[in-house]
Amino acid sequence: MRRERGLSLEVCCKLSLLITDLSAECAVEVNYNTSKKSSPDSEGTPANFSTENMKKQGSDGNPAPVMPALPEPLKDLKIKYTKIFINNEWHDSISGKKFPVFNPATEEKICEVEEGDKADVDEAVKAARKAFELGSTWRTMDASERGRLLNKLADLVERDRLILATMETIDGGKLFSTAYLMDLGACIKTLRYCAGWADKIHGRTVPMDGNFFTFTRHEPIGVCGQIIPWNFPLVMFIWKIAPALCCGNTVVVKPAEQTPLSALYMGSLIKEAGFPPGVVNIVPGFGPTAGAAISHHMDIDKVAFTGSTEVGKLIKEAAGKSNLKRVTLELGGKSPNIIFADADLDAAVEFAHIGLFYHQGQCCIAGSRIFVEEPIYDEFVRRSIERAKKYTLGDPLKPGVQQGPQIDKEQFKKILELIESGKKEGAKLECGGGPWGDKGYFIQPTVFSNVTDDMRIAKEEIFGPVQQIMKFKTVDEVIKRANNTTYGLAAAVFTKDIDKALTFAAALQAGTVWVNCYSALSAQCPFGGFKMSGNGREMGEYGLHEYTEVKTVTIKIPQKNSKFTDGSKLGGVANIQVLCSPSEGLNRQERQAERNLLTFSKGKCRVLHLGRNHSMHQYRLGADLQQSSSVEKDLGIALDNKLSMSQQGALVARRAKGALGCIRKSTASTPGR
Repeated sequence: MRRERGLSLEVCCKLSLLITDLSAECAVEVNYNTSKKSSPDSEGTPANFSTENMKKQGSDGNPAPVMPALPEPLKDLKIKYTKIFINNEWHDSISGKKFPVFNPATEEKICEVEEGDKADVDEAVKAARKAFELGSTWRTMDASERGRLLNKLADLVERDRLILATMETIDGGKLFSTAYLMDLGACIKTLRYCAGWADKIHGRTVPMDGNFFTFTRHEPIGVCGQIIPWNFPLVMFIWKIAPALCCGNTVVVKPAEQTPLSALYMGSLIKEAGFPPGVVNIVPGFGPTAGAAISHHMDIDKVAFTGSTEVGKLIKEAAGKSNLKRVTLELGGKSPNIIFADADLDAAVEFAHIGLFYHQGQCCIAGSRIFVEEPIYDEFVRRSIERAKKYTLGDPLKPGVQQGPQIDKEQFKKILELIESGKKEGAKLECGGGPWGDKGYFIQPTVFSNVTDDMRIAKEEIFGPVQQIMKFKTVDEVIKRANNTTYGLAAAVFTKDIDKALTFAAALQAGTVWVNCYSALSAQCPFGGFKMSGNGREMGEYGLHEYTEVKTVTIKIPQKNSKFTDGSKLGGVANIQVLCSPSEGLNRQERQAERNLLTFSKGKCRVLHLGRNHSMHQYRLGADLQQSSSVEKDLGIALDNKLSMSQQGALVARRAKGALGCIRKSTASTPGR
């Protein structure tokens, strides 16, 4: 299979929405590697319009990117890995229980997976702890070797990209194009990014007061519990394990019960890549059992969770009641997207659309509170309705489909209930607003206008294809309204005024602020939230800090070299480093060295000892000349009290093959070579 280069999330967002553009005007055609033109399947029809009304996405100022070729999704994919992965081996659950996994597009059962609970988590933690013991293969492995293993895992993911993309589609309802291009591309790039960091994590030396040598070590935390969400199962799996393994930790992963298949498949690739047993352990199960066991476990040193704010609170509480394990949380959001009248309207409409409807609205960063400046409000609403009506719903495995199903019946009902609340509270339903089809958890793309801040749809995280468009008049007003939320994950502003953009970048209370774009994420950039959107950061160098402990090491030393001591105040010794000169006599630099020596000693220091170390010599200086026997032994001469400093310097220079070249003080440079 030909390798595809990873694409930025921003581009992939556009690509995933473009792949089913069937207009004859469209320059890009996705045919899943066939010679025939793609056409919508009978099961993939528009929500409330015909395909002949579809127009080319993009505009003259915002052209659609060129679409890479896509392979055809695998048909009749056989699910091979359904057991618990511990110590590089596959296990049945201790309880003997299993749970079904469903395809949300068809509501049909895909397979059954072993159901892990507390007993299975205990076994996984024991394996992870053993792998983390001092002297283990993993702990004694070179950091560069950890990087090699992560790169090998990236190679295997790239090799099996088609399998994993198909798997993400059938149990997560994700568009195949999105899974193949965006999700798998991001996974590969993240693994390679963290692989590059593996041997570049190090501490610092610290200029501590006193005669001490102090340095820091960045050490792995230990056993990390990692709980993965269902909306981006493979991406979040990689986002969790890659930085943890890069830093030398071991992990126990619990994938979401709705989407465990790609995580279990990754277990087979981790073993194939050569990771030692116990380094990565995967326990599928439910939140109240397996997830709670990880959160409360006394031998887990850190837990990382991506999911709802409600569950995040429970995890933090569990950490506090157990062993005060470290916690990082990436939680919910109700992100503001602010559109000013001076913005590029075509781009603003498109990015606002992508920022909300991407993956059926099932994104924590969804721009679900769109604030539009009053002069362009009506036109923005009109274009947004037109854009939403162009969607084709259906089986996400098939070409010609732009929107797949919601993840399960519970989410499906929650979204519809919130849509009803919007109607009752006075928002204007512009399009959509109901279920679609006779099977699967599909909801029509929905747009509300005339939304006010006190409505439920303006306050609660919907996590579905429901766009709310609100109006504002002034800068101060919209800043206040945008920040009037318990969440703080992401935000965006669209304007051509750089002063306005920078003002909002500083004023918005969010972990990520985009200017004239949306959903632009990368492995190099830290990601996380303010307020109740979470704690800590993932990705980038900042994300690595979440997986290390900083240890300070201080060593007592006789005297630090960085401290230059005045010999006249010692009755003891001081150190000067002298570089060799090939000259037999005293040259200009050597005379300068004499003057430096006299200045330093205030005329009271004399040469007592010369120790040789290749081209670098060190003189030991003191005020007492009665120890000249050691000098005679080393230099073959006896220094006379009556000799001048210049004469002594000349003798030393000749006998030490031109030792006096320049004297270097450790705290200040002096003339010399």
